[in-house]
This record gives sequence, structure tokens and C-alpha cells, in this order.
Amino acid sequence: MNQLKPPENRYQSRIWTNNKRLCRWHGAWAAATLLMAFGPIFLWKARVFTLLAVGLDVAAGVGMILGTKRYVMELDELHLRVWLNALGITVGVAVLAVPPLAVMGAYHVIPFHANIAHLMILMGLTFVVSLFYGIWRYR
Repeated sequence: MNQLKPPENRYQSRIWTNNKRLCRWHGAWAAATLLMAFGPIFLWKARVFTLLAVGLDVAAGVGMILGTKRYVMELDELHLRVWLNALGITVGVAVLAVPPLAVMGAYHVIPFHANIAHLMILMGLTFVVSLFYGIWRYR
């Protein structure tokens, strides 16, 4: 006997599709960034390939930005509020953390040289934690 699937909510279907699209864009950008960073070391020596990898990284980054914009525009009011709260917390943490980190790096208070990678890691972790907290809080 052929069993029918329960009807799927259109909103949930749209969000699922946007989640998959967003994951693909983020994955493409991460892969392009890895290619740009490690390609000249392990894969090629010519500058033209490095410039092509930079172009690919920028193109994937623009796609990621547009995909994120589309994703946010499809959110309902509650998810949009959670998303914007997570973004606000992330920007606040970044603004508060960068000046002390730069000063401590300049005066060798910390045992490593602070660079943009540390800021990106801090922002990524802050965003994920605050997003999950917001989702948990409103459930």
C-alpha cells in the first residue's frame, strides 16, 4: 500500500531549502579560501593561479553574502530577532575585544601575534553560541 507523506509546511520547506543553499555557499567560500591560502604553497608556483584563486574567493564570498541576505529575508519575525541579536552580540564582542588584543600583541603581553584569523574565530564562535542560545531561549 502506498502511504502518503504528511503535508509539509511551505515555510519549513522554504527554510530547509535556504539552509541548504546557505551551507553550499559557505562551503564554497571556505573551499575557495583554502585554495587561495594553500594553493601557492602546495599546488602551484605561478602568480596567475594565485590571482585566479583570489578572484574565485571573492566571487564565492559575494555569493555567500547574497545567499545570507536571501536567507535572512525569508526568516519569520522570531527567527529574524534571534539572528539580529546574535549579530549584535558578535559585533559588540568584536569591538570590545580587538583594541585590547592589539595592544597586548604590540607589547608582547600575549605569547602570539594577534592577527585577523583570531578575530574571525572569535566572531564565528560568538555568533554560533549566541545564535544557539537565542534559539534555545525562545523555544
